[in-house]
Amino acid sequence: MRVAIAGAGNVGRSIAQELVGNGHEVMLLEREPRMLRPERVPQAEWVLADACEVASLEEAEIAQCDVVVAATGDDKVNLVVSLLAKTEFAVGRVVARINRAENEWLFTDQWGVDVAVSTPRLMAALVEEAVTVGDLVRLMTFRQGEANLVEITLPPDAPYVGQPVHAVPLPRDSALTAILRGKRVLVPRPDDPLEAGDELIFVCTAEVEDSVRAVILGPSAIHDV
Repeated sequence: MRVAIAGAGNVGRSIAQELVGNGHEVMLLEREPRMLRPERVPQAEWVLADACEVASLEEAEIAQCDVVVAATGDDKVNLVVSLLAKTEFAVGRVVARINRAENEWLFTDQWGVDVAVSTPRLMAALVEEAVTVGDLVRLMTFRQGEANLVEITLPPDAPYVGQPVHAVPLPRDSALTAILRGKRVLVPRPDDPLEAGDELIFVCTAEVEDSVRAVILGPSAIHDV
């Protein structure tokens, strides 16, 4: 996979290091000469360019990238990069960093954003995930609300504790994707029994989140929300 990252600050470099380590081809775009530090991620291609300029993106051959990541510390820049990548160069996947929570509403498909990553929201979700038992916690949103990654930690009195996965009548547009049990990550199999304390990871649409909550925790869980 070829990935272009706009912004070579700490966030951009960290993303690049992870992707390079996973075997992907990475190009870092940075408009400030002082931020060009190829020695920090030597396996990546470094380009001095303004990612808000169409000509610069053409020269960098952005259209050949599978993914563009707008990772600068300026939300206005990230929105412009996302819009250009999607509308001018038809990049298949655009991921944008949100720096200020109050700007989150702007990061939609109208601005070319497929996935928006809000650090404040993500940190809040991870805090909730760490301390919440017996409720649904939304961890991440995909494709601007079309689907969410959610987590439920099973309390001892949950209806399907001790029951196999295939006995759980999940609603349409939802899927159990992983079970976290202690230090183990389990791929759910139909005959695997659920245990109290299991962290269940689902992908589902926002419309069925309440239904998932009701199935996993019991109908009374809806009234307690």
